[in-house]
Amino acid sequence: MDARITVHKGSRTLLLHVGERLERTCQVALGRNWAADKAVEGDEATPLGEFYICAKNPRSKFFLSLCISYPNAEDAQRGLAAGLISAQEHAGILAAIRAHGIPPQHTRLGGEIYIHGQDAARPHGRSKDWTRGCIALDNPAMQELYDRVEIGTPVLITD
Repeated sequence: MDARITVHKGSRTLLLHVGERLERTCQVALGRNWAADKAVEGDEATPLGEFYICAKNPRSKFFLSLCISYPNAEDAQRGLAAGLISAQEHAGILAAIRAHGIPPQHTRLGGEIYIHGQDAARPHGRSKDWTRGCIALDNPAMQELYDRVEIGTPVLITD
């Protein structure tokens, strides 16, 4: 399938394109620090940049989830230059990106950024940004997205 996902943080929208056709648009909630670009673990910012779906989790505590390949190569370079990650961590991130795998998720840059559904134990309103940096959809939209995308699907997150 020739799918791709675009998230526009400012308008809180997620677009699913298949080929040249816009298949789905949905509203999303973002990280509590949504306007910032993710920089470090715990900043609760939703990252900006080019990523891909690197894992699918059918048993997520947030209904279903799709792991985004954060940190990407640009994040790794920034982290190395700032002294946030080691040369070994930098190399590990780049190797994972080249292999289209899951980048290391537990560096000072943060990780575990997902597109996911709602937490059944603690429902959240649609307009409030409540995640720790993830992108949250309502459960019916998440089910459709989960069913329609594959590992490797490109994800672009913009302002």
